[in-house]
Amino acid sequence: MGLTARIRTRDGWAVSHAVVTVADMTGAQVLRAEADAEGAVRDATPLEPGAYTVIVTAVGYAPAASSVIVTASRRAEVGQVTLARQGGTELPPPGPWTVDPVHSSVAAVAQHLGISSVHGRFTEFSGSIEIAPDDVTKSRVEAVIRAASVETGNGMRDGHLKSPDFLDVERFPEITFRSTGLTATGSDRWTVHGELGMHGVVRPVDLDLAYLGTGPDPWGGTRAAFRATTELHREDFAMNYNQVLQAGVAAVGTTLKVELDIQAVQGESLPAA
Repeated sequence: MGLTARIRTRDGWAVSHAVVTVADMTGAQVLRAEADAEGAVRDATPLEPGAYTVIVTAVGYAPAASSVIVTASRRAEVGQVTLARQGGTELPPPGPWTVDPVHSSVAAVAQHLGISSVHGRFTEFSGSIEIAPDDVTKSRVEAVIRAASVETGNGMRDGHLKSPDFLDVERFPEITFRSTGLTATGSDRWTVHGELGMHGVVRPVDLDLAYLGTGPDPWGGTRAAFRATTELHREDFAMNYNQVLQAGVAAVGTTLKVELDIQAVQGESLPAA
């Protein structure tokens, strides 16, 4: 009996200070509960069968409302509620922005042995964003990743990834991305069309981009946050190495899931440390 819910941000973090209010069809409040440190709400107060409105609020986030039907079980299972940061649909101010690599990450996941995943990341990269003043779809993004900075937590595997079987970092030290256009897919979501250069091959690649909001930082600057994902196929970039095991399963999957969590600082350069 009662209420259960999970409160998350757009990028998957728990909102530990969220408040959930349940009102009946007359608008009267019948239940109020707070999320715990994991963003979970569990309240055992039984609810009478009927229709209710669930409102989730949290400081710094836009409120979210939804309807729920309580049956004879006398409980409301709201599921996951995703909160957008306050002002999240307001676009970042136009002009140049510089990616802060210390507070950003470039990660990739590949299947291993057909049953698990190997997670890797690049630790050295730079990037710039130019937000167009009149039409955001004319904005531009450029990034450079140092191929030899790949890390998976295993030195032998990292060495293999840097070898000619994969990235061949001696011949191709940089991975580059240059946008060619943007297509809006929502008020704060876009598809970023671009060209990815890796292992001596340049291919068109689309990034699914979510804008997470803008705000001041402790150093007197302004920051914007983004999350982008895409899938790449190794064969498209002439990385055809594959060790096939006895069962016919490839040791390393051919598809890479790429996840980018980006903080950008307003201006043409990062502030001095």
